[in-house]
Amino acid sequence: MGSWGALIMGFFGALFASMTLYAQCHKSGLILMIPFIGFGIIGLLAAYVIRQPGEGIVPSERASKAIRWSSIGEGVGLFLASNIVINLHHPEFLMPAMALVVGLHFLPIAYAAPFSPFYALGGALILFGLIGFIVAAPLGGAISGFASAGGLWVASALALRRDIHFKRGNRPIMSASV
Repeated sequence: MGSWGALIMGFFGALFASMTLYAQCHKSGLILMIPFIGFGIIGLLAAYVIRQPGEGIVPSERASKAIRWSSIGEGVGLFLASNIVINLHHPEFLMPAMALVVGLHFLPIAYAAPFSPFYALGGALILFGLIGFIVAAPLGGAISGFASAGGLWVASALALRRDIHFKRGNRPIMSASV
């Protein structure tokens, strides 16, 4: 995963945080834009890294295929999960269900890449989702949403760091297949 992946994860981290503020903390207005400041910072850093000379991290064909299909599955899963929790009249489970789906989407990518940090990110998001189902509302959904946002932002920062190392030729010991 490189700078483009960091942008995607940064955006979805901001979306998780903003949705949590709205759905679990009952906030509205401009406060919902605050998480997108974090995304803006990630975007600026990603633009810097993308413009650096060098190829950076390029996913293999196998990893690209896994990313594509897993992302399609994630979109369908988010649609189904959100409709199920809303139609069952349990909107407090929206953030935990979303964390579960997003976490599950990283597992096939981790297998296809192979890139073990995706197992850690997927496992953490699944854990955050399960915590959200166990802890009583609204705290469970808030924990699930904010922890997921934080996990995605940390993964974005690490992806940017990894990509700049690859572009500078200081390749870390990890595989460059993602």
